[in-house]
Amino acid sequence: MVTSRYNFVVQIISRRLLHEFWEKHPDATIALQTWFHDVERAVWHTPADIKAVYQNASFVANNRVVFNIEGNHYRLVVVVVYLHGVVYIRFVGTHEECDRIDVTTI
Repeated sequence: MVTSRYNFVVQIISRRLLHEFWEKHPDATIALQTWFHDVERAVWHTPADIKAVYQNASFVANNRVVFNIEGNHYRLVVVVVYLHGVVYIRFVGTHEECDRIDVTTI
């Protein structure tokens, strides 16, 4: 993994997915908004930077990270491009919906 010598603040792509999800699942609103605001101020160079804040985050192939949301009722899958400080939101759904997808390719 290549580490940038710059301190990019994370840029989050596809906030719309979060908004659409919390419209259908209002109980997830605060947790998702908190995650978004925390991450948009973060500086992530390696998975260890994420793990330092989100101990329950799961790291899978292809730079995917799975976050447990609202007491593990929901899951958020993102792709992290560490070199550029970009996080692409790829999936947000229930625990059961997440079990039906391949988080390594979504």
